[in-house]
Amino acid sequence: MIGRITGTLIEKLPPTVCVDVNGLGYDIDVPMSTLYSLPETGARVTLYTHLTVREDAHILYGFATAGERSAFRELIKVSGIGARTALSVLSGLSVADLAQAITLQESGRLTRVPGIGKKTAERLLLEMRGKLDADIGAASHATPDNQSDILNALLALGYSEKESLAALKTLPEGVGVSDGIKQALKSLVR
Repeated sequence: MIGRITGTLIEKLPPTVCVDVNGLGYDIDVPMSTLYSLPETGARVTLYTHLTVREDAHILYGFATAGERSAFRELIKVSGIGARTALSVLSGLSVADLAQAITLQESGRLTRVPGIGKKTAERLLLEMRGKLDADIGAASHATPDNQSDILNALLALGYSEKESLAALKTLPEGVGVSDGIKQALKSLVR
């Protein structure tokens, strides 16, 4: 299995990029989130990869982060979700947003992604429950360290993961840990 590629980015033709590694060019399919984070052509790049071997092709998928690759691997395990649909999901949602949508069971977020209907979104939510790290999904509003600390405090106080993440969504951006805990507790009491 090819787990990572480092080389010179020589071509960007969405959704495919070509990376030259010592004279050998690898065509790699990437989600739009990865494509936007890539440097200009001619620059050195490292991509985390996933290789799919089929009867008629060997296809390499690339990701800017190991978290994106892990999410992709979980997505393609869901029945009815192929590699193209998984790339579409990761192009439409960040890994944090996907994890949060799964934890909070928000199918509406997923149906906004092209190729994902209501039934597919519900199946995806059901089959992926507990597969993505909740801390990843919690990091979408304030600073990641503060969000993680607030989430851990709420969990330690006995609130469920779903309740805690819902309370985190109500917090303003950049809130401090102590203020965030107080505000989250107030929203949970209501």
